[in-house]
Amino acid sequence: MFKNALLVALLAALLIFFSFTAMAQNYYPTTLGNIWVMESEDKAERLTYTVETSDESIDGKELALLKITTETLGTDSITTERYLINFDEEGIKLYKIEVELDSVFGVAIAVLYPPALFYPALLKLGTSWELTADSEVNLIGPITFISSNEVIEVEDVVTPAGTFENCLKIRIQTRTISTLSITRATAYQWLAPNFGPVKFENSQDIVYELVSSNLLYDVTGDGVVNISDLVFVASRFGQEDTEGDVNGDGKVNILDLVLVAQNFGN
Repeated sequence: MFKNALLVALLAALLIFFSFTAMAQNYYPTTLGNIWVMESEDKAERLTYTVETSDESIDGKELALLKITTETLGTDSITTERYLINFDEEGIKLYKIEVELDSVFGVAIAVLYPPALFYPALLKLGTSWELTADSEVNLIGPITFISSNEVIEVEDVVTPAGTFENCLKIRIQTRTISTLSITRATAYQWLAPNFGPVKFENSQDIVYELVSSNLLYDVTGDGVVNISDLVFVASRFGQEDTEGDVNGDGKVNILDLVLVAQNFGN
């Protein structure tokens, strides 16, 4: 009876998960409320990704907000990027970008309509795509931003939050074109299957690695840590099961149950 109840709970969770993630989210889950936190190797900088609701819509479609915040810890230095997105059969579509620069250059805003492809639905080795956005920046004037992306490797990634297998390494080559100059930069993003961003290397060679995420404890993938996750982990108690081992110590034990319980509702 317990096994039947567990099976029903798992099937329900999987159906909910699939309805939110089947479009383009095998490598970038976009369920509202998702959080990923990364820190630089020297712990001086932090990169936080959140998926939130927004009050904007277009053509009757409610847009979600992907917010990326970069902080220099111990200082007031904070940069925020906001991406207004929606999903269809092609993948994650980008409708608007807002990047906070500084007190001199202000905020760069780009509206994309028709929307641009932010992440394709099917990502695999060799997949490539390009994104172009036009904006205007104080003291500089009109700028064009071009991002050329390509999946260049599949590899395992070791982070403080655990080891993630078969991650896609995406090379992001950007050009920022203005009347004054053309600036080029290269960054790298690692996405774990059914989890999302776990590592990032910016154009200044600063490497950020995952330190925490509410997805670590949402083992059923339904977008929230609840009793289903506790049951899932409890059913694997004492086993060497990677899905139930949320703290990555090699075995499902009381520590995993405690972590799931502590993160209820996240």
